[in-house]
Amino acid sequence: MVGWARAAVVYQVCPRSFKDSNGDGVGDLAGILAGLPHIVGLGVDALWITPFYASPMADFGYDVADFTAVDPLFGGMDDFDAVVVAAHASGLKVIVDQVWGHSSDRHPWFIDSRSSACADKADWYVWADAKPDGSPPNNWLSVFGGPAWTWEPRRRQYYLHHFLACQPALNWRNPAVAEALFAAGAFWQARGVDGFRLDAVDFLLHDPDLRDNPPRPHAVIPARLFGLQQHRFDMAQPDLPALLERMRARFPALMLVGELSSEPDPLVRAAAATRPGRLSLAYTLGLMKRPFTAAGIRGWLAEAMEKAGEGGLMWAFSNHDVARVVSRWGDGSPASAKMLLALLLALPGGICLYQGEELGLPEAEIAFEHLQDPYGKTFYPQFKGRDGCRTPMPWTAEPAAGFTTGTPWLPIPSEHLSLAIDRQEGAADSVLRFARNMLRFRRQRDSLRAGALRLIDADPRLVAFERRAGADRLLCLFNPTAAAVGDWPAWGFGFIEEGDPAAVMGGEMRVTLP
Repeated sequence: MVGWARAAVVYQVCPRSFKDSNGDGVGDLAGILAGLPHIVGLGVDALWITPFYASPMADFGYDVADFTAVDPLFGGMDDFDAVVVAAHASGLKVIVDQVWGHSSDRHPWFIDSRSSACADKADWYVWADAKPDGSPPNNWLSVFGGPAWTWEPRRRQYYLHHFLACQPALNWRNPAVAEALFAAGAFWQARGVDGFRLDAVDFLLHDPDLRDNPPRPHAVIPARLFGLQQHRFDMAQPDLPALLERMRARFPALMLVGELSSEPDPLVRAAAATRPGRLSLAYTLGLMKRPFTAAGIRGWLAEAMEKAGEGGLMWAFSNHDVARVVSRWGDGSPASAKMLLALLLALPGGICLYQGEELGLPEAEIAFEHLQDPYGKTFYPQFKGRDGCRTPMPWTAEPAAGFTTGTPWLPIPSEHLSLAIDRQEGAADSVLRFARNMLRFRRQRDSLRAGALRLIDADPRLVAFERRAGADRLLCLFNPTAAAVGDWPAWGFGFIEEGDPAAVMGGEMRVTLP
């Protein structure tokens, strides 16, 4: 097990939205290098870079056409190497995505596989015959809409894709596929990376008998029909833990973080995925979709401690797939942003901080004509996609936000300009300064980095828990609402040391407790 991983704070960067170095409106690896002092200054432990690999960019790099090449949109291999060297020199670990469940349909492997059932790589993807009436092999659905099967006339078979049709599913039950993907991972390990974030782990394996999924009853038909099925056979298969053990055996020295879906019992699956000899940490989109009330928070904390334990979870309130937390759980205010950061960084296990979360950025409203995300275009307006959390970072308050000298690939909302880094640097009470202080406070306290969590009975409108590691004990209290609770202000919070009635904080902001 990688010792540093279980309490690490990881900062997630999406290259295309972080900083643009050449004026084409798209962020790149050289931009990450230029912006690295900002990340280092936060006091995080690691940098996670989302895909920068060669890709047609149908799904923003999660459709990989070459697992060991840098896409020219983001620069070259020298740029990646420079980021790794600079990060390590600054004390940061580097984590990169491994998108091992599927490839682009333009990957040479798939081009060969689709050409013929007798091709060299014929069995590198998941193929199945049509039913006698020509319909797909079963009823499985794509997350992004429509059937999970697309007809290939050259092979006269269907291929499986859990997301876009241009993202065919790789066949992990073929040993040659596993070896090829492990070789790609070894390539990046040799270039100095310290860990992998494993994309869509639940989708790596499927039922080999291709049985139909049973229905999931709904009172109202959802916009996304994927929710109408119990995903018993197309994902989260019982032999997944054995596959994770093979990954760990091949990469014993790396931090391995798995992304789990929000299908039922994600915390049970997280516990199974992070047992010794498997992943370092796992996070689930399911927690990001829970109700954010005092009772709701206490409920998912209690469930997490019971089912997943103290150390196996990576807690994330925001990322590139969900609406920004300050809009989803907060009210968009700096006060709610600070409370959410304090709560996130008070939780046990690993922490993922998404770029812009340290600024308190709200979700951006993107007009349909500016949407880039195919997921959002399909389901708009019931679901507006993921563009609202992927807009470029605001570095300065000027029109292009210091992100680019050209036209940004997504529009930057005006409300983000007032929250730009240069504006917040000069404000003593800014969310950015608070984030740095809270991160320093977490590093200084054994109780927050490695202590146990125990829920405390308090006013039911508040959330209270203890973090304890040896003699270091903190009582952590939060008001997760926009209304005052007694003497507690809206979005109020505090940390009380054992034997000290004064609230303490790792910086300039102090909260007086009742």
